[in-house]
Amino acid sequence: MTTVSPYACVPENSRGRLFKEQNSATRTCFQRDRDRIIHSAAFRRLEYKTQVFVNHEGDFFRTRLTHSLEVSQIARSVCRALGLNEDLGEALALAHDLGHPPFGHAGEDALKELMAPYDGFDHNAQSLRVVTLLEASYANFLGLNLTWETLEGVVKHNGPLLNSTTQATQLPSAVVEYNAIHDLELHTYASAEAQVAAIADDVAYNNHDIDDGLRARLFTTADLADVPLVGPVFAEVKKAYPDLDESRTIHEAVRRMIGEMVIDLLDETRRRLKDLNPKSPDDIRANDRPIAGFSESMRANDAALKKFLFENMYRHYKLNRMTSKAKRVVRELFNLLVKEPECLPDQLQAKCKKINSADTARVVADHIAGMTDRYALDEYQNLFDVQAKNS
Repeated sequence: MTTVSPYACVPENSRGRLFKEQNSATRTCFQRDRDRIIHSAAFRRLEYKTQVFVNHEGDFFRTRLTHSLEVSQIARSVCRALGLNEDLGEALALAHDLGHPPFGHAGEDALKELMAPYDGFDHNAQSLRVVTLLEASYANFLGLNLTWETLEGVVKHNGPLLNSTTQATQLPSAVVEYNAIHDLELHTYASAEAQVAAIADDVAYNNHDIDDGLRARLFTTADLADVPLVGPVFAEVKKAYPDLDESRTIHEAVRRMIGEMVIDLLDETRRRLKDLNPKSPDDIRANDRPIAGFSESMRANDAALKKFLFENMYRHYKLNRMTSKAKRVVRELFNLLVKEPECLPDQLQAKCKKINSADTARVVADHIAGMTDRYALDEYQNLFDVQAKNS
């Protein structure tokens, strides 16, 4: 890969890793980051963690794994078009969901509520814990020992964490504690590659939630008629292919919407780059606004689509029922394990100092956040069904 932009992150100029390592003879530092993420246990578990639907609801709905792969494809394509570092963009796209608990948004909402008395729960901070502490495979360090650029992207892809209204005391302790030993410059924006990965996430999940929602019969293409961008694209496809079956019509419309969003992202980002004229990645970080983003009209389209999905999908009674069940599983697992840590696996029991303590709560939260949907359901049955055979 040839990186041509002066504001791209160049492997040779990486700020390095917390624990020093010899360079690879065959891969750049960002390629190694990507490969470590792919080979991690947390990444493999994404196969059985869901976005919206619970794992057993159907085998064609998106999982966190398929979503991450889709995000990485979009991020890599955009990075290539902008002359950015594709490998860094891909690594960040693949890492962005590592901290998500089982059962999608329902599981995260439940853990946030349960951890509120114990320093809270945040999936971005949890991703940082995964890649700097919880993954335990390497002989010389805990975590994956990723480069500074990848870690800053994991933490700051949505923007600076410190500003005039947010102080360090308001941030998750995982971020503050790690930043104390490896300064990620929380007051600045992340690299252009990280910003691209963040918007690629937005492009992927909005469009693929349309796909999943239609295939789950939560709404119809007719319901989408008045949604900006979406309605016109579906009408365009139906006019061009009046005899096309519904499944292929959906696929064709979704791919066109992704294409239009990507083109808008490229055009607007190039316009901002021209205005800023950055000479280095640090010029991107020091800017007072994101460099990657949609145009004003596409932001309005994106907001309208999110509003539609919120009203017609995320609050659909079928999803409300799944959400209710998922939250109940997480709550009951958490409450039992915090009070009875002796029910945890042996290696986790050793980390629990006393019942109902902050330390024990964090161990339990880490444990639950690492569960797949399937494992959480199995554990729920093992712990609450008196006739279940414990494995």
